[in-house]
Amino acid sequence: MQKIKSLMTRQGLKSPQESIHDLSPLENFRIPSKEELRELREQPTDPQAQQELINSIEEVYFSSDSFDIVKYELEKLPPVLSLQELEEYRDKLKQQQAAVSKKVADLILEKQPSYVKELERVTSLQTSLQLAAVICTNGRRHLSSAKEGFTQASLGLLANQRKRQLLMGLLKSLRTIKTLQQTDVRLSEMLEEEDYPGAIQLCLECQKAASTFKHYSCISELNSKLQDTLEQIEEQLDVALSKICKNFDISHYTKVQQAYRLLGKTQTAMDQLHMHFTQAIHNTVFQVVLGYVELCAGNTDTKFQKLQYKDLCMHITSDSYIPCLADLCKALWEVMLSYYRTMEWHEKYDHGEPPSSSDGSNVMGAEETNFDRSYVKKKLEHGLSRIWQDVQLKVKTYLLGTDMSNFKYDDFIFVLDIVSRLMQVGEEFCGSKSEVLQESIRKQSVNYFKNYHRTRLEELRMFLENETWELCPVKSSFSILQLHEFKFMAQSRSPSVSPSKQPASEIERTITLFEQYCNGGNPFEIQANNRDDETEDVLASNGYESDEQEKSAYQEYDSDSDVPEELKRDYVDEQTGDAPVKSISRETLRSRKRSDYCLSKVNAPILTNTTLNVIRLVGKYMQMMNILKPIAFDVIHFMSQLFDYYMYAIYMFFGRNDTFETTGLGLSSSRLRTTLNRIQESLIDLEVSSDAAGALTAVEERKEKVPTPHLSHLVVLTSGSTLYGLAERVVATESLVFLAEQFEFLQSHLDAVMPPAKKPFLQQFYSQTVSTASELRKPIYWIVAAKAIDYEQMLLLMANVKWDVKEIMSQHNIYVDSLLKEFEQFNRQLNEVSKRVRIPLPVSNILWEHCIRLANRTIVEGYANVKKCSNEGRALMQLDFQQFLMKLEKLTDIRPIPDKEFVETYIKAYYLTENDMERWIKEHREYSAKQLTNLVNVCLGTHINKKARQKLLAAIDDIDRPKR
Repeated sequence: MQKIKSLMTRQGLKSPQESIHDLSPLENFRIPSKEELRELREQPTDPQAQQELINSIEEVYFSSDSFDIVKYELEKLPPVLSLQELEEYRDKLKQQQAAVSKKVADLILEKQPSYVKELERVTSLQTSLQLAAVICTNGRRHLSSAKEGFTQASLGLLANQRKRQLLMGLLKSLRTIKTLQQTDVRLSEMLEEEDYPGAIQLCLECQKAASTFKHYSCISELNSKLQDTLEQIEEQLDVALSKICKNFDISHYTKVQQAYRLLGKTQTAMDQLHMHFTQAIHNTVFQVVLGYVELCAGNTDTKFQKLQYKDLCMHITSDSYIPCLADLCKALWEVMLSYYRTMEWHEKYDHGEPPSSSDGSNVMGAEETNFDRSYVKKKLEHGLSRIWQDVQLKVKTYLLGTDMSNFKYDDFIFVLDIVSRLMQVGEEFCGSKSEVLQESIRKQSVNYFKNYHRTRLEELRMFLENETWELCPVKSSFSILQLHEFKFMAQSRSPSVSPSKQPASEIERTITLFEQYCNGGNPFEIQANNRDDETEDVLASNGYESDEQEKSAYQEYDSDSDVPEELKRDYVDEQTGDAPVKSISRETLRSRKRSDYCLSKVNAPILTNTTLNVIRLVGKYMQMMNILKPIAFDVIHFMSQLFDYYMYAIYMFFGRNDTFETTGLGLSSSRLRTTLNRIQESLIDLEVSSDAAGALTAVEERKEKVPTPHLSHLVVLTSGSTLYGLAERVVATESLVFLAEQFEFLQSHLDAVMPPAKKPFLQQFYSQTVSTASELRKPIYWIVAAKAIDYEQMLLLMANVKWDVKEIMSQHNIYVDSLLKEFEQFNRQLNEVSKRVRIPLPVSNILWEHCIRLANRTIVEGYANVKKCSNEGRALMQLDFQQFLMKLEKLTDIRPIPDKEFVETYIKAYYLTENDMERWIKEHREYSAKQLTNLVNVCLGTHINKKARQKLLAAIDDIDRPKR
């Protein structure tokens, strides 16, 4: 194979494929000659056979040009060559070649018209190019002629003119550069004048001009300097912004805002402003507290400056606590007022217009401005609560840094007043309820108030044990609202308060504190002035009223020599103290309530120094409650203990007497007994300290209790000449009633501040304790009534009377006159006591009612002691009783006479039959078994048999059995 190939190479033969590769592209695609075309046309054509020949060509012949056809065919030769097979194969290849050539010839003939047309276009293009070459030649020739036509002088003029124009532009640039270099001095002057918008405007204009001439090397340095100056202006602007936090100035803040708007940093300014306010709060409180701490320390040691604020607050002394708190609140008020005025400025003046432009950029500027304003508004509104929260936390730290349990009451109230005013500021500032402040002051208040109340209870016990129950002379127009402790109530209720004395709360109903003090002043400066305010004197001058009628109101009389003439009359009007006019008849005077032993006294309140002290304590408690409502329940609970202890003391001193508790007259209602037992269990310490172990176990429980008070040894209740201390009893009891009336007067105010969940406690206190105060009159005055008249003597006199008389008597018995003399003596003694103390109508009524009731029951008891009695004797009983009633009605105007039916019914029972008597016994259980038994044995014994008597006695025994 290699020999054949090398032979073909030496002979210069080339394979058809190689010959094709050696041809140029034009030669590869040359048009077949006419002879070739004719030969191809002359060959018989069978398109289908021709196509089959083409299809039978191996695919490898259609591959890339790098394919070596000769090598391919030689490699296909078999090892043993056969000439005939080679010739057949060669003929086959020739036929395939002829078919391909025929196909190519057909395609060339088909594309020949297009080829001719394209050749014509090429020829035309050649002609156009030749014409263009001629035009260029002519143009160059004319240009050369024009160049040669100008002189050297003309070109020099043009060059000089151009140079002149360049120099003029350069001169203008140099002047601008000179101005830019002098700008630095002007900028410094404007910054000293605090004209920040002008300085920024100038600096921005200079930067714009510098960017125009940045190709000068000196300008590039100037541009860098201007940028530094602008940053310096921003720093000074930030300092100026921080000054707003403590002393807001409209013009100053307006300049600062304009400057930030020129810089396009409105939002950044607002963020910085809030940081400055936070920092201002911290720095302000630290400096205020630090100043007081260093002042109290008395040296210039700088160790306090390194302390944390919380630790610094613990170094405040008690003496400097209140001034420091006041200054702290004043400083914080200035910060909050500045924030308030900042918001006010943005609402009123922040209407910055975007820069106008002829294109559509002003629309985008307006949108950006609106976005900035919306951001500023939201930021300011959100900052309200943040600023107030910071203020609360700082004040809370200060409040809890000192133990105030040992403060004086007025000082503690002043602290509460300051904090209350601060909470009012918070309410107006951001609508906050100041939970942080409330909780911190509540802790201090509860701690303080428990100690304070415990001390006051001990003081009250001391007052009660040293009280002689003498009348405290006060004006007839006395009202608790006149007391200093109740001034806050009097001012809020009375419309007659002069405008100069009106409290801040009256003004705040229409305008807020921020509006009131926006232009000057400080709400925390008022407090110090109010502390020294004096209230009206409630005591009568020199102990008595100035008018003639009241001069003698509280004097102790030895005789009537010093009594004014009008007071010697039978009647003086209770309400006004005026004597009646002469036209009033004596009958009219007699019809008046003469049993009110204040006929020579005006109707002034009956109270003692201790009562006044309790009322003042109540006022102090209410002051604290009014300022700090979260501890309202604790305060009201302690107030109720004051009343409870006072009431219990009155009962223990004057009302407790076991001898008269078993009378069965219902002197103490079940409600009163329940109340007194409750007070004794919850408030009174009855244990003796001898049991040390028991005292230790109950120490916490007993801490809230107070020992039982003891009556002063100066008060004598056993003397009959003074009606067994009636004056002292009246003063004590009626002072309690007066105190209860004051509590009733305060009920609506207490109910308004009481938490809803605790209101049942208040209602129960009033319904079960305050309302029962007047019920103590019965047991207290019963003791006087039981001793004032000698009922035992009357029983002895009645025992000497003979009741089994045989004829109707026309003369009553002597015991009636003796009893009436006792009542007359009692009446005189009441008049004597009334010269010392006014005896109110309810008191005199109760005294007379008790005496009459005891007398009537003594009469029944005397009748029940009778051993023998006739019908005439029973009639004598009626005569005696009617005589007693007739004379008694002249002494007292109580109608109806108490227990009148009790006596009459007992007397009339003598006339009942057996059957009626049995029914009568079952219906009248108010009589004792002894009285009923005597009625059966003595009165009915004459006309009933023994069996009937036994039956009635058995009925009496059945009635009496449940009582045993």
